[in-house]
Amino acid sequence: MQHLTSRLQRPAVVAWVQPVVQLSQVRKSFNLGEATEVEVLHGIDLVLNPGEFVAIMGPSGSGKSTLLNLIGLLDRPTQGQLQIAGMETTQLDDHALTQLRGRSIGFVFQYHHLIGAFSALENVMLPMVGLQGYPTAAIQTRALALIDSVGLTPWRDTPATRLSGGQQQRVAVARALIMQPALLLADEPTGNLDSQSANAVFELFRQVNREHGTAVLLVTHNPELARRCDRTIHVVDGLVPG
Repeated sequence: MQHLTSRLQRPAVVAWVQPVVQLSQVRKSFNLGEATEVEVLHGIDLVLNPGEFVAIMGPSGSGKSTLLNLIGLLDRPTQGQLQIAGMETTQLDDHALTQLRGRSIGFVFQYHHLIGAFSALENVMLPMVGLQGYPTAAIQTRALALIDSVGLTPWRDTPATRLSGGQQQRVAVARALIMQPALLLADEPTGNLDSQSANAVFELFRQVNREHGTAVLLVTHNPELARRCDRTIHVVDGLVPG
């Protein structure tokens, strides 16, 4: 696998003067105001700085996925403050949240959510095409460079359904990077992969993190992967113990 810097132009250096992610006393309840109301997160404080590579661990039902959905701006906290790339998000409308999410956050999930009939290249292009409204030569050039960086150039025109699990996940990583986000969120991204493919995907995350300063937040149940991160945040019963 070639280094990203050999194929991709480095993005302009951004002088972040604040964390990429900052949560202050964030709480999340479901069924608010009903008899079945339940609070899942109980006052989370969390800071993720530019260039950090952090694992989130915790048992099933501890609130990991809820926390990731909040940080990914896919849901809103019930209480507290949530800043992404220096912007306080809790008062933003849906359109502004969508714009911030598309500009600042890349997502890689356990189930890669590729469009099966689209080629690897077309899947990688999608986020930028969605923003632009139509494909351009510049978008294709950027996507081709990413396809090359994850070692999939021979499969660039292959429909996603004909790729192996590891190849599909590498397409998902490339797609997440096309907007050059400040933050990459990964929810059990290696859970469905064999050990060799899982290691290759993890190393790709690490390469992006080191060469581009992208902050990575990785939810995993794998203690071996967590040990290879810079630090680990443990979520226990909706809390992050101090």
